[in-house]
Amino acid sequence: MNSPNITRRHFFQDCAVGTGKIALASLLAESAYGASKSPNVAASSHFQPKAKAVIHMFMAGAPSQLEMFDHKPMLTKYEGKPLPPSVIGGQRYAFIRPDAAVLGPRFKFAKHGQCGAELSEVLPHLATIVDDIAIVKSCRTTQFNHAPAQIYMNTGFSQPGRPSMGSWVTYGLGAETRDLPSFVVMSTGSGISGGAACWSSGFLPSVYSGTRFRNTGDPILNVSTPEGIAPGTQKDTIELINALNHRRLKLDGDGETATRIANYEMAYRLQTSAPELMDLTKEDEATLKMYGCDPKVPSFARACLLARRMVERGVRFINIYNEGWDAHSNVEGNVRNNCKNTDQASAALIKDLKQRGLLDSTLVVWGGEFGRTPMVEASVSLGRSMGRDHHPQAFTMWMAGGGIKGGVTMGATDEMGFNIIEDEVHVADIHATILHQLGMDHERLSFRAAGLDFKLTGVEPCKVINQIVA
Repeated sequence: MNSPNITRRHFFQDCAVGTGKIALASLLAESAYGASKSPNVAASSHFQPKAKAVIHMFMAGAPSQLEMFDHKPMLTKYEGKPLPPSVIGGQRYAFIRPDAAVLGPRFKFAKHGQCGAELSEVLPHLATIVDDIAIVKSCRTTQFNHAPAQIYMNTGFSQPGRPSMGSWVTYGLGAETRDLPSFVVMSTGSGISGGAACWSSGFLPSVYSGTRFRNTGDPILNVSTPEGIAPGTQKDTIELINALNHRRLKLDGDGETATRIANYEMAYRLQTSAPELMDLTKEDEATLKMYGCDPKVPSFARACLLARRMVERGVRFINIYNEGWDAHSNVEGNVRNNCKNTDQASAALIKDLKQRGLLDSTLVVWGGEFGRTPMVEASVSLGRSMGRDHHPQAFTMWMAGGGIKGGVTMGATDEMGFNIIEDEVHVADIHATILHQLGMDHERLSFRAAGLDFKLTGVEPCKVINQIVA
């Protein structure tokens, strides 16, 4: 190479090992801290991390913040009347007119804990841990339809093709375990609008993609040895495929070939590690009861308990997608049912991590893709009544552990719950904060593709949410 101006991309393409082998070495390293001068700083972190793992509980469909976190008594006063035009401005909505009537909150609210956080009656379990969590009532997104909003929350961009948060994190920090994937995805419903784009590695090497664990049967397809295949035959087959792949890698240096090698080796180890991970019979009865978990029944509670077990075993990033929050009709019933399915396990996860000494090093994030409108949605033709439409202007999320202050409530919306009036938090701010807690500067974590340097947080100005960082 004669040019003195060698780009990072050309270096990785042309060097002897190739980016794929570098990725493979990172993922298969005994410890992500091996190359660091300090045993407490990850090899690729930019500064001292507060957290080393993330559990992201994604409430797909957008929970109604007005029924759960953001109490607005004024909505009761205006119920049945349209919001003042001065509040609405020129906003557009997916399914309702701007002059739709106001719908008052459907549940009672009360203050809890030493911090006095105000929660709805449908969150009795979360009420017991409010002193351990930070509630952010002033979140905002730029997307108002489910698929682009879900992809945006998970990747920082509204269209498929960008790396997900979990991919960025594992690209930046590597893995802590050789026996399980460093980025795991679980789903507790029928599927989300954003689909696999929400956990894709995008233009990063595909070794950084999320590995989806299924609810029933083998957690990962094709992990079990097929019927009639002897152990010796399997061993010989794997060794032959591995030799051919290594020969191909030596010839072309293709990172995707290295990914294929890594996947085969991981699959082999998963034949032992995955069944052990998924076996909840070894959990004591008190723990199962705390989560509300039946080990044999797929559920959000089971996914939360598995997430704790994954953190114990060194998994770096865990997504739990819980679908079904899209309350275009009967918002009261929707919120009540979803909270019944998720509230106990969400709180139990925090309690369990805390009692095991894992909460300080595990960042837990809860939230959806946007919020719900103060106005009612009703449509005879669509069979909808007493629902709420999509509302990107204001919604609520909460975080815990991993260096996040407990007992904090930040941000505020106006008396109608329509616009943010204090401490606005954009989606990119949430991403910047997650990376910060993991010891990474969102401005410095980048990857060059198609001649551009891409970041999770994009090019718009964003900030770490310092109000909730300990």
